[in-house]
Amino acid sequence: MQRVPEGCVVTYGQIAAALGDARQARIVGWAMRICPDDVPWHRVVNAHGGLSTSRLHGDFNLQRALLEDEGVQFDDYGRINLSIYGWSELQSDEDYDRGRHTKGTEETPECR
Repeated sequence: MQRVPEGCVVTYGQIAAALGDARQARIVGWAMRICPDDVPWHRVVNAHGGLSTSRLHGDFNLQRALLEDEGVQFDDYGRINLSIYGWSELQSDEDYDRGRHTKGTEETPECR
């Protein structure tokens, strides 16, 4: 999660797949509710590029504001275009540690 560059997003399903089971996106969503403060939780969206945070607790507006501050744009339906802002380099820690990452750097993040 912490490798997702500013201005890019990943889906719950991508995180679940990187952890070994793409069918467990809902579990990832529940885990994100209690993640540490230094985890960029706001960069995780649903498979349609929508926000799934709670509107009841105000997280929905906060998530949108944080993403907009990073330059992420929303369409008229409140969705993010994943072909533009979706980060395609999410992978398991094991693959990352083996150097199997190639696109973008911290200085020049690249979502696609």
